[in-house]
Amino acid sequence: MNQLAEASQIAHQVLDSIQRVIVGKERAIEMSLVALISQGHLLIEDVPGLGKTTLAKAIALSSGCSFKRIQFVPDLLPSDITGVNIYSQKTGEFEFRSGPLMAQVVLADEINRTPPKTQSALLEAMQELTVTVRGGLHTITPPFFVLATQNPIELEGTYPLPEAQLDRFLFNVILDYLSDDEELAVVDRYTTQMGIPDVDPCTTPEQIIQFQELVRQVPVSETVSRFAVNLVRATRPEDPLAPEVVRRYVQYGASVRATMFLTLAAKARALMLGRYHVTQDDITALVLPVMRHRVLTNYFAESDKVDVDDILTQLVQSLSAPKRAVQAG
Repeated sequence: MNQLAEASQIAHQVLDSIQRVIVGKERAIEMSLVALISQGHLLIEDVPGLGKTTLAKAIALSSGCSFKRIQFVPDLLPSDITGVNIYSQKTGEFEFRSGPLMAQVVLADEINRTPPKTQSALLEAMQELTVTVRGGLHTITPPFFVLATQNPIELEGTYPLPEAQLDRFLFNVILDYLSDDEELAVVDRYTTQMGIPDVDPCTTPEQIIQFQELVRQVPVSETVSRFAVNLVRATRPEDPLAPEVVRRYVQYGASVRATMFLTLAAKARALMLGRYHVTQDDITALVLPVMRHRVLTNYFAESDKVDVDDILTQLVQSLSAPKRAVQAG
């Protein structure tokens, strides 16, 4: 079996394994796996009780990775998540005792409820795959995946994430309530048994790392790359490509990192679907989760009740129109 077929098979095995635990949420599950194999991180906005802890555990179990959950609260200190140096009377030296951030899959629950100092410790780990404790540098064992959540309905006692940290998340996924049939299935499943259903590892951390390396090798044509570049540039009001909806409602557009993440995630999606090339559809399918947290709207958008998703949807339609016209002709 060649690398492409093996990677696609493993991806579908992991997806199937997670879906045996999570009812519905196909989009969130897909985005989680794409983020993992892209060496990215996932930010989920949701209301309580929509299965984010179960999702993170299922990802860790399916991939054979270690898992830790961190509940972010206002009095959480950086050392509470990174670990501490403890003096050993036996050796006469300080020994590092790792914190929960040293796991391979980390659920950072309600990340915006902790002060900026602790958020910065998480930022270092996400960006550098290291933590610093009293001047000592400690490396996190790859693969390292952060699934962070923030609650959009409770505003008191929160510390908004700085743009620099938001930009480190590959995706921002918004969960919604289940359909009535899906909710009925959840009630039936979790009131007849204790805990989550058994999840057997479908792969190993070593295979995940190989998958991440393979993603980087997926080729992208200049036409598709330029389409991704144009999409991101069109989110900037001052750019000639920006449509009227962007000029009117956007204050700041997406950065170059958005272009890189959009292309990298499109490579991962193509690989999961069994293709060793990226299409324009791969790019458009990922525009919302990649860019909704990177585009800042102005007061006109708030006044007219226009959100970022509305703006990005119109933007994609305006830039994709020439392609559809060519295909029709």
